[in-house]
Amino acid sequence: MIIFVGRSNVGKSTLIYRLTGKKVKRGKKPGVTRKPIEIIWRNKRVIDMPGFGFMSGIPRHVQERIKTDIVRFIEEHADEIEVAVLVIDGKSALEIIERWERRGEIPIDVEFFQFLQELNIPTVVAVNKLDKIRNVSLTINKLIEKFGLSGTWEDYKELFVPVSAKFGTNIEELRKVIDKKIREFQERRE
Repeated sequence: MIIFVGRSNVGKSTLIYRLTGKKVKRGKKPGVTRKPIEIIWRNKRVIDMPGFGFMSGIPRHVQERIKTDIVRFIEEHADEIEVAVLVIDGKSALEIIERWERRGEIPIDVEFFQFLQELNIPTVVAVNKLDKIRNVSLTINKLIEKFGLSGTWEDYKELFVPVSAKFGTNIEELRKVIDKKIREFQERRE
């Protein structure tokens, strides 16, 4: 199983389409995907998880329930998840993370990354919207720091992969990293 997780409106569904060639329901407004959507690709279950965080016009309690459902789904399927692709908006992620930090809160993107690590789920952070990032290396180096890691992008080329789902940029690199993580997952199980 491959899961795609991330905030609402970061491009999870578009990225799945670019990787697999299979369309999944997507929309302009945050909160279109409310339940996990499954497609089959290369004999794997690919799951487009609902976005977490802000959802336009969705009451707070419903947003919280969706987040709880995402967490429960991942916990229940942790042994089957060969790779989780955490999709973040490379253009706005740092600003959003810093806003949460100023309020003394753990940013939800960081919290989800740590959650996946705690469950030992192989993870790739797809830094989407590459076409809107001015300095990719600087942005990813800052993200690495915000995610609680030390080092630079050179140390994490197989963890942080910049992509543009909209334009299909660097999708092949992301596919290679996902394939490698799946192979490593399968080797550990043998």
